[in-house]
Amino acid sequence: MKELKYALKQIIPIIASYVFVGIAFGILTVESGYPVWMAIAASIFIYAGSMQIVMISLMLSGVPLYMIGIMALFVNGRLLFYSLGMIERFKGMGAKYPYMALTLTDETFSVLLTTDYPKELDGQKIDFYTALIPHLMWISSCAIGALFGSVIPFDLAGIEFSATAFFVTVVVNQWREAKTHIPAIIGLISGIFFFLVVGPSNFILPALSVSMISLLIIKDKILLASGGCKYD
Repeated sequence: MKELKYALKQIIPIIASYVFVGIAFGILTVESGYPVWMAIAASIFIYAGSMQIVMISLMLSGVPLYMIGIMALFVNGRLLFYSLGMIERFKGMGAKYPYMALTLTDETFSVLLTTDYPKELDGQKIDFYTALIPHLMWISSCAIGALFGSVIPFDLAGIEFSATAFFVTVVVNQWREAKTHIPAIIGLISGIFFFLVVGPSNFILPALSVSMISLLIIKDKILLASGGCKYD
């Protein structure tokens, strides 16, 4: 119980952001003509935050599912680097290992990386609650939006901007917390370059591709600069 209370204190800001964006996703899914179960299933198995909102827009635009999958892979490719420092830490959690890998997000990673756990508490339990509670809140919020969106006085005008706002919030938080800004700088330069070269409609995939390749090449330097991942 102490571990649960401690985890809750750390993730309150995460829950607040998840609730709003989750409800927005649920409403957008149903308003776009997709069934309620799709919103709930996506929140359980995809669990990609604002990428789920982008996914609905792309599906409505007729973008092939394989292209959406590739884009989601690149957009969330940063999690590959997060997980490098978490492999041994999560492996020590036994059967919870796969779930911890599934639920690793920008926000939970930030909490796991920067929080100093009191010695009298079980760090593995805190880790699990830090991953579980935001996921459950995300699922619940998406379900609420999908089930009751038609009766909630919610203006959908500009709702797609919630994805942009969410990304900006995450970037600002990571910039403040990160010990190295190399990944962010590489992404920024790559994005601007391809935006100017191929235009706003085609720059995402090449920019993400170059960013990921660059980060893979210098991943050891990034991990060294970030100081790895601690686990008390």
